Amino acid sequence: MSDERDIRRGAHAADDGDDTAAAARPSGKRSARRTRAGSAQVDTGALATLDRPSRKATKATDRAERKKSGNPFKRLIKFLREVIAELRKVIWPNRKQMVTYTSVVLVFVIFMVAFISGLDLAFIKGVNWLFG
Repeated sequence: MSDERDIRRGAHAADDGDDTAAAARPSGKRSARRTRAGSAQVDTGALATLDRPSRKATKATDRAERKKSGNPFKRLIKFLREVIAELRKVIWPNRKQMVTYTSVVLVFVIFMVAFISGLDLAFIKGVNWLFG
């Protein structure tokens, strides 16, 4: 168990000096991936922190926000096209399934209404009996 933790923190499984075996395996940590890709620093196992977005990221979001504030009719048409595309992906129930689902829901609702009404009546009787 401690060996696995050491490997994840940047220590190497083999002492033969081969850094490629441990460096090629993904650790699942954001900071470890950033360290391998960006610089030659060794990950000490510190918790990954959220960095400020880079200038490129903020420029991309600024462009996206400006694009959103464009023509409202174009955005509405795009939205409706996306809605239609998503509705085409839906697997619609046939008539028999719809009747079955509807009856199950109605029976459940009737049962719950009766159950809550019974509890309400029981509490009313209990409070009237207790406080008279």
